[in-house]
Amino acid sequence: MEKTKLIIAKNNACDTIISVVIIKQKKIMKILIIEDEENLAKLLKKGLEAEGYAVDHLADGEAGQRRIEYNHKDYDLIILDLMLPKKNGDEVCREVRRMEISTPILVLTARSDAESKVVLLDTGADDYMLKPFSFAELLARIRALSRRPKIALSSDLKISDLVLNLNTKKLWRGKKEIKLTLKEFRLLEYFMRRPGQTIERVNLTDNLWDFDYDSFSNTLDVYVNRLRNKIDTGRKNSLIETVRGTGYRLADDKN
Repeated sequence: MEKTKLIIAKNNACDTIISVVIIKQKKIMKILIIEDEENLAKLLKKGLEAEGYAVDHLADGEAGQRRIEYNHKDYDLIILDLMLPKKNGDEVCREVRRMEISTPILVLTARSDAESKVVLLDTGADDYMLKPFSFAELLARIRALSRRPKIALSSDLKISDLVLNLNTKKLWRGKKEIKLTLKEFRLLEYFMRRPGQTIERVNLTDNLWDFDYDSFSNTLDVYVNRLRNKIDTGRKNSLIETVRGTGYRLADDKN
């Protein structure tokens, strides 16, 4: 942010501009805290404001997600507790990332096991801190997150409302999670990396099955039909189209 300051001297007939000074001011980093523990939230807000940050606070997951959805461009960082009323923090994080909102998220959690940490990061958190924590460490992590590039490579493949997470191997269509076997996951990933392209049967079988695959087998068709039944239930048209005499194509959603 730049401000222009005019230094004016009085002359008998008129004001004379002697100099123009450009004052550069550093942009104030704005943080959203979503935390239901009132005392902790007050301490965080007071401490961060004393360090020069602008801070907003909300106390439940639903209100927090709404604020992020409609006002995420106002914030440089989100500090998100996991155990929240109305909607858990991990659900908020997952929904926010599904909306392609890339604002950094620092999660506060009491879960110390390795599996929980892995799930948090795969859900879309940029970093996490175990409760209780020191305020000095929190400030250091905030500074570290603020130095990261604004846009990171996504771990999701998306076609319309179909979202495949490559880290967790989970599939969502809209708000519904769809369970996949490992082979179904690999087949769908292959399609979603080539949207709109006609893929020959031989390319699918060569890349997804071993060299002993029987070219006269209907195994590929069985797996394609399984995928269709899972992702197109209740839909008028199938995302996976059959290209007669050639293979298959993953098309945009027509529903």
